[in-house]
Amino acid sequence: MSVRFRNLDKASSYHLLHGEPRVRLREALTAQRVHDYQCGYDLGAGEQLAYNYAAKQVSEPILGRLQALANEQQLIEKYRLILGGEIMNTGEGRMVLHHLCRGDLAGPVVHEGRNLREFYEAQRARFGELAEGVLDGRITAPSGDRFTSVVQIGIGGSDLGPRALLLALAGCEYEYGGLARRGPMLDVRFISNVDPDDAAAALCGLEPESTLFILVSKSGTTQETLTNEAFAINWLTHAGVREPRRQIVCVTSQTSPLAKSSHYLDSFFIDDYIGGRYSSSSAVGGTVLCLAYGPQVFAELLSGAHEADRAALAPTVTENPALLDALIGVYERNVLGCGSTAVLPYSQALVRFPAHLQQLDMESNGKRVNRDGEEVAYSTGPVIFGEPGTNGQHSFYQLLHQGTDVVPLQFVGFARPQHGVDLPYDGSTSQMKLNANLVAQIVAFALGRTDQDANKHFPGERPSSLLWADTLGPRTLGGLLAHFENKVMFQGLAWNLNSFDQEGVQLGKVLANRVLGSGELDEVLAAYARLYVRA
Repeated sequence: MSVRFRNLDKASSYHLLHGEPRVRLREALTAQRVHDYQCGYDLGAGEQLAYNYAAKQVSEPILGRLQALANEQQLIEKYRLILGGEIMNTGEGRMVLHHLCRGDLAGPVVHEGRNLREFYEAQRARFGELAEGVLDGRITAPSGDRFTSVVQIGIGGSDLGPRALLLALAGCEYEYGGLARRGPMLDVRFISNVDPDDAAAALCGLEPESTLFILVSKSGTTQETLTNEAFAINWLTHAGVREPRRQIVCVTSQTSPLAKSSHYLDSFFIDDYIGGRYSSSSAVGGTVLCLAYGPQVFAELLSGAHEADRAALAPTVTENPALLDALIGVYERNVLGCGSTAVLPYSQALVRFPAHLQQLDMESNGKRVNRDGEEVAYSTGPVIFGEPGTNGQHSFYQLLHQGTDVVPLQFVGFARPQHGVDLPYDGSTSQMKLNANLVAQIVAFALGRTDQDANKHFPGERPSSLLWADTLGPRTLGGLLAHFENKVMFQGLAWNLNSFDQEGVQLGKVLANRVLGSGELDEVLAAYARLYVRA
């Protein structure tokens, strides 16, 4: 079957979607619908991840139109092209292979004589061996001190995804070295912002002689990352460490300046086919996660992600959670006119997950031109924001319930806490209180409340979905990661975008380098620089 790339508004099913009657949740949301409107993932080892869309403003006719849109835009066929190693990053002429870090779904991908799945697996084995050596005390600092802390230096996808996953796993019980453990085995911190206060805060309280650094930069030239490396080297040197780079491992490409230096403790490689915001499954996320929890935990995360990737091949939308979630999002953005989406995890462990999804979604689909560089005549990626419940309820839920804009909501919840400690108070446990708030919010947003006092009137008709699992462990976390990555991918394909470059982040960097250099400055830029940039 030949695959055709075309804009969303060239698809007849998209225009037919506009003609379907709108769904009123006050009429449509029933107990039976709550049971019927869900699908899910089998993540292996008995773990499931369910997607419930009962409180979304969709009907059977609308679901039929969404299926037709998926077929007309050939979304599954285009996903197969990605898996098979076709050039799908049109802006940079690159393959898109983050799925391949988790498993092979389309046969070997070979480039310049190298099997890339084997290459990614070889790197995973190498950083897994480093982690085991550090954790077992066989790999030490030059002084002979065991490493007791690790600091990852990187920005964007080198920080947001790995940090979110690290925090999400901190409450999980796992086994390493024959012992049951909980929490990172090393003190793990991150430096991302070029603001020196970020680096100073991250290093506060650490012992220089026993701190290992992970320097993450694919190009080896990222200004913020190299500046923070210099900060770390200065910190080590002033503490008397004679060979500071022997306490640094690099995650970079094989062609970067970092890869060519023999002064570092070790280097692990990624390539141009793993985009930064999609790189948590690679050495970018794997090195720090293996050091924190051991290679087996990271392997389980990859297994969960791989099973979610496999499920995303299902051609029927109601059997494919990522595809359905994506298409409902397209409906909300392009038919209902919703400009933002809130991600609301009812789990404190996912405290940084919305920040990761901000980059994943908005850097991927925040585009005004299609994959051929032509302007599109329809809205594309929404604004993404979020905060864990119940904290968010005391922050921005007022606007979500009674504000002038309707914001679609994406809840995430779990039946059991990670720690297994759930003591009763006032007739219910903490987890019961958490989940009571979760389901109450879904219903309150959907059905609202009529009141003669306008200040107490809740209009309802605020749509939401729910991703639900028994507890948050490595496989479930991998499934969540892949679900959102694939959702963003399918939406980009539906909109006919290139979701895999990020030219929008470049202009500010170019101008900043000009301010810091000696070149000619635009009059306005020069005025700002004179006022606010100090030596």
